Amino acid sequence: MEVFMKSNKNTVMIYVWTLFCCLILASAFVVGCGSDEETDEQAEQVEAFNASIMLNDFANTVVLATYTDLDNKAGELLSAVKALEADTTQGNLEKAQQAWKATRTPWEMSEAFLFGPVDTQGLDPALDSWPVDHVNLQSVLDSGDALTVDFVSGLEDTQKGFHTIEFLLFREGDQRKVSDITARELEYLVSTAENLKASTSQLRLAWAPEGENFSSAVAQAGTGSAIYPSQSAAVQEMVNGMITIADEVANGKISDPYNESDTTLVESQFSFNSISDFQDNIRGIQNVYMGKFMTDGQGLNEFVNSQDPALDVRFQQEVQAAIDAIGAIPDPFRDSITANRSAVQVAIDAVSTVQQTLEQDILPLIQSSEFN
Repeated sequence: MEVFMKSNKNTVMIYVWTLFCCLILASAFVVGCGSDEETDEQAEQVEAFNASIMLNDFANTVVLATYTDLDNKAGELLSAVKALEADTTQGNLEKAQQAWKATRTPWEMSEAFLFGPVDTQGLDPALDSWPVDHVNLQSVLDSGDALTVDFVSGLEDTQKGFHTIEFLLFREGDQRKVSDITARELEYLVSTAENLKASTSQLRLAWAPEGENFSSAVAQAGTGSAIYPSQSAAVQEMVNGMITIADEVANGKISDPYNESDTTLVESQFSFNSISDFQDNIRGIQNVYMGKFMTDGQGLNEFVNSQDPALDVRFQQEVQAAIDAIGAIPDPFRDSITANRSAVQVAIDAVSTVQQTLEQDILPLIQSSEFN
């Protein structure tokens, strides 16, 4: 009996000790788990990227500044064609041609962010529908209609905008003689330039603080913006804008005339300005990524560099390589689609690489990251 009681007592002691040890281990486990969760939460807080400055700089330093330059240049173009109408000299024609090319630059750069008012207000097709049907343009000239600003505003998008003005100012890359320009063409030219200026002013005001202030909707993403509920949504919009123009340049603007060997599909075919157009499209991607136009701001590159420095370096090199590859195509582009096909293919591949990196590396990086 005594033996039994000692044995039972020992068993109880062992049970109590075992229970005590389990409680200690369980407590340690619980404490350990709490510590890991806190560490994870702290890590998430550290990894969250505050995109406020980047979005504000994108909206104002890049987009609004580009549209302001576009509107100013469109005003200079309108002044130039009015001067040509008032004094139809060869010198004034050449000034109007240069003003058209200068206006193209900020517009083509802006195609890296063809979202917001330029899309919802139908300004992109009104400004830049192509290829134009020069037969329809000629029919407007041959009609008896008064070519007023109101009349031109009511025409199809393919009968106004940049490429109608281009058709009236240029001929197949050759220097047009001012003596060949008719009074009817001058009338159409001035009204179309006024219509273009009205569209660029509408676009600038759509982003400007004194207008509809779409810049504020982007800059305040995630902090009360009715359009962008999160910073991530606005940053993804930026990247999708870049993807869209990279796709259009690689698979539309360059590839379509190249694959079809059809010069009528070439953008800016009357002025031979195609290569500059394509380069400016990719420079627009560069501007968004680096957060700059006339002045420097915080760009998307700072976010990518904070997450993956090697990716940032690679993408910057790919963008510059694409600009250089397009520039290496012998001018005019319309001739190179048949005479210099290897150079054209190199440019297509370089722009496609930019598109693939945006789609496969940068956009997924944004989607998997935390923003404030």
